Amino acid sequence: MSFTIMQKLSLLSLKADQPLITTIRNASKKTGGSTRNKKGHPRPKHRGWRVQDGHWVSQGTLLATQLTTRFHPGMNVGFGRNGTLYAMEHGRVYVTCEQLDPNWDHTWVQRNYAGREGQTIYKKFFNVIPEPQHQRFRLKDEV
Repeated sequence: MSFTIMQKLSLLSLKADQPLITTIRNASKKTGGSTRNKKGHPRPKHRGWRVQDGHWVSQGTLLATQLTTRFHPGMNVGFGRNGTLYAMEHGRVYVTCEQLDPNWDHTWVQRNYAGREGQTIYKKFFNVIPEPQHQRFRLKDEV
């Protein structure tokens, strides 16, 4: 149905005692504001200690991850290519602060301690001390 202008005015005059309400349709989505961390932000790497001092670990357990040589391998601890320290034996973890005697042929040592050849350097060392055996063997036969 199409109304003429006069018909529309007559309809408005019939409702003159009621307030005239107009509606405005807003946008359904708001405009996006700025954020500081947009896409391409890398996820955290969670480097550092994995096992605390005094804890019992099994063989192959990661002890620490690092980007530079903050921690050094001690007894029964391996040093991975990416700087990861891992347990090579079952046992208890002990972290000690010792004087560093670096192997200057190692690429990690050359990169991180260049220019410190004559200085004494103290670093944290991860050690894994194996648990003693139970010694409950019975002698069956002598050879």
